[in-house]
Amino acid sequence: MEITREEIDHLAGLSDLSLSDKEAESLKGDLENIIKYISQLNELDTEGVEPTYQVFEMENVWREDDIIPQDADREKLLNLVPAYQGNIGTQDNQIKVPKVL
Repeated sequence: MEITREEIDHLAGLSDLSLSDKEAESLKGDLENIIKYISQLNELDTEGVEPTYQVFEMENVWREDDIIPQDADREKLLNLVPAYQGNIGTQDNQIKVPKVL
């Protein structure tokens, strides 16, 4: 497959690279060799071979979501909030904090 200079310039632009003429020619040769090497896969006989999506027999491991009872209740947690100082404190069973944005 022949790669054009325009394609090299396009790839360089996408990669935000500035290439000299010598570097562009070198890259052109390298890319042609890579594509030639990979295109050898087209010569393989894959008749009857199932596509491989995953090499290993892996699957998600699920676990039960066990609810662990906690000693703290709402009142104990709200009592940990410092007393109202400016914009920090509790209000309507919620922790009030300063505006971030």
